[in-house]
Amino acid sequence: MEPTPTPMNLSAKAVNPDTAQPFSYPLKREFAEPDWNRIPGFKGTSVQDWESALWQRKHTVKNLKELKAALGDLLPETLFASMQRDLAERATMSMLITPHMLNTLNFADLWGDPLRRYMLPAFDDRRTDWPSHPKASRDSLHEAEMWKVEGLTHRYPTKVLAELLSTCPQYCGHCTRMDLVGNSVPQVQKLKFGIPQPDRHKQILDYLRATPTVRDVVVSGGDIANVPIGQLEHFVSALLDIPNIRDIRLASKGLMGIPQHFLQDEVMSALERLAKKAFANNVDLALHTHVNNANQVTPLLGRAAKRLLEVGFRDVRNQGVLLRGVNATSNDLLELSFMLLDHAKILPYYFYMCDMIPNAEHWRVSVHEAQALQHDIMGYMPGFATPRIVCDVPYVGKRWVHQVAQYDQEKGISYWTKNYRTGIEKDDPDALTRTYEYYDPIHLLPESGQQWWKAQLTKAAGAAQA
Repeated sequence: MEPTPTPMNLSAKAVNPDTAQPFSYPLKREFAEPDWNRIPGFKGTSVQDWESALWQRKHTVKNLKELKAALGDLLPETLFASMQRDLAERATMSMLITPHMLNTLNFADLWGDPLRRYMLPAFDDRRTDWPSHPKASRDSLHEAEMWKVEGLTHRYPTKVLAELLSTCPQYCGHCTRMDLVGNSVPQVQKLKFGIPQPDRHKQILDYLRATPTVRDVVVSGGDIANVPIGQLEHFVSALLDIPNIRDIRLASKGLMGIPQHFLQDEVMSALERLAKKAFANNVDLALHTHVNNANQVTPLLGRAAKRLLEVGFRDVRNQGVLLRGVNATSNDLLELSFMLLDHAKILPYYFYMCDMIPNAEHWRVSVHEAQALQHDIMGYMPGFATPRIVCDVPYVGKRWVHQVAQYDQEKGISYWTKNYRTGIEKDDPDALTRTYEYYDPIHLLPESGQQWWKAQLTKAAGAAQA
């Protein structure tokens, strides 16, 4: 009979690092800026131009005609036609993608490329059986319902979200704020802020000065990379003068989408002044970005993130979104997290489950899939750098995926509780005792669950006709 292995004789055995663990580290992925000269529309662009924020914005692709001009024969005709149909029939966001982002695409497999799948959606990507969940809504997190002044969402007891504007340097197909952000598309006539921007910003600051329970402000939009730097510095500096504000987080996918913006001297000088004032005032100033796949971690992103740390930002953190076909495997999440940590000094922080907006079912994963992913990424990274997978539950807020109170996997309904009132529940006696529902994609349910949902839709249609 073979002896039971001991630590001593185990250590003597040769171990193949590629097969010993489900995930292999160190990474074999190259950390390099892809060559933009392979893209017909950018061939011959100098390094000076490529690293210019002005050049990047000027050459940002805004429609299919411009995409075809940039990519030429690299864009398959079948994909072009499918994207054209998607923009006409399914898309909730208009097209806007920077040259820097286009340069991270894999042109050998553009149909399957993870960035393409969420930045440049195609009709053939979407579900035809259940393109939208019956419970999907334009403002799926009900943020506008919780506005204290226009653009200021007060959902948590000590935290608020300040939306300074409704534009970004680039538009993601899965945007949770598709109700407000970006240009109107055939499926969605976007809402607009009604109050002039300077007045809105003043109202936000006045509310925060009058509300000492708030200590944490997320400054977002849209994207702060689209706020003129003088305006952003003025607003954040005013936040720093409010005694009860202890944490400020600037939210910008632009750090990944157009890192050139953050490498401008004028921008970095203003951010350095804010970082120094924050430190002097005992306030933590951080930047949160949104990187969804390891392909997007390039040296330019690393340079921009490290500059923020050099000038005194407390942290640069990543809040990705869990998207099928983009990053919804444990290997994808671990590779992205290590690329961020090792090469860009960006802390993996959250992966949100994709919100229940219209036409998003092909991206979304179920709660039990998210729970399995959280299990499978544990133990590889330092605890402080292991991202939490969270479900942003309507009328509740962020919940770790294992915090579900009850879960009916047959119908795909999870039930959640909370321990605080949102900004619209001051007088609701049941806010802390009721359960709140979140819904798995129906196509992932067993046949009995799918039939149950079909019956609910038939009932609802009958009631509407009655």
